[in-house]
Amino acid sequence: METRAAAKRKANGVVLVQKQHPKRHRVALAELPNLPNLLVPGSQNTTKEKLHGVKNPNVKKPSSTINLSSYPHIDESFVFDIYEYLHEMEMQKKRRPMVDYIEKVQKVVTPTMRAMLVDWLVEVAEEYKLLPDTLHLSVSYIDRVLSVNPVTKSRLQLLGVSSMFIASKYEEIDPPGAEDFCNITDNSYDKAEVVEMEADILKFLKFEMGNPTVNTFLRRFADVASGNQMTPNSQIEFLGCYLAELSLLDYDCLRFLPSIVAASVVFLSRFIISPEVRPWTPSLSECSGYKSTELKECVLILHDLYMLRKAASFKAVRDKYKQQKFKCVASLSSPPYVPNCYFEDQ
Repeated sequence: METRAAAKRKANGVVLVQKQHPKRHRVALAELPNLPNLLVPGSQNTTKEKLHGVKNPNVKKPSSTINLSSYPHIDESFVFDIYEYLHEMEMQKKRRPMVDYIEKVQKVVTPTMRAMLVDWLVEVAEEYKLLPDTLHLSVSYIDRVLSVNPVTKSRLQLLGVSSMFIASKYEEIDPPGAEDFCNITDNSYDKAEVVEMEADILKFLKFEMGNPTVNTFLRRFADVASGNQMTPNSQIEFLGCYLAELSLLDYDCLRFLPSIVAASVVFLSRFIISPEVRPWTPSLSECSGYKSTELKECVLILHDLYMLRKAASFKAVRDKYKQQKFKCVASLSSPPYVPNCYFEDQ
């Protein structure tokens, strides 16, 4: 199928020599196994209690001492106001999924089926060169729809591609068309079904399409982290993106606010790169509004994902970040456990 970009090049007489690469595997996910969520014995996180990720009420407005080099053309007061607004938005009930929708709403969907869908969507995003924001927003739409509407196995993949179709139109300059998303499912669904599901999703979400994701907060936190540590900015950035996408696989991460996951991602990224240095600094605590003790549970879940103690069978995210263009951050070694002393307030 000829893409729009290819058609434009053809019309302008441009010849593009492309490097040969293996063809992406188109799959239909209609036959998903009813398996329990995979967890290797000995996992560092054994807590089963569901937490709703309530924002710390004692969050202070960050001071002007925080590095604002990423925003050279924006007044610092605007930056603070924007992130304060985003913190308020992420706590709005209408923008949050139920933390236990699989137990209370879904009849056939399991955590493993959800993880399989997300893992496949990572490949779809890679295939069409979509932004990380598009992937995160797609998963957010999926979880919010699944929180209010039971979905069958046969329509779970349709929900996934239709959510990514909407997110692409929201985030991308040149989004793929409905036909492209039909093609990526090996034509398991036709254009009419994708468009119909798109309308249903918009109705379920009441057209509330914009909401902050982990990636929204990660940009700011990673910038502050890079300013406090002798580490190339790209390594922190890529490792943070990798851990953030791993978090999308785990149903348990829904209990945390996006800003908590983003802060935990930065904590763990710094620990993996420099295990001998305290990962959480006063400037990061001030910027994020979280103490290290508040991040412990989320950090341990993310570390279990990184160490293959959870979701070990899902390869798309891990294979993606083993590539040289991402500094091979998925191959970095890490100590097996995070010392408890790093979660103690200084």
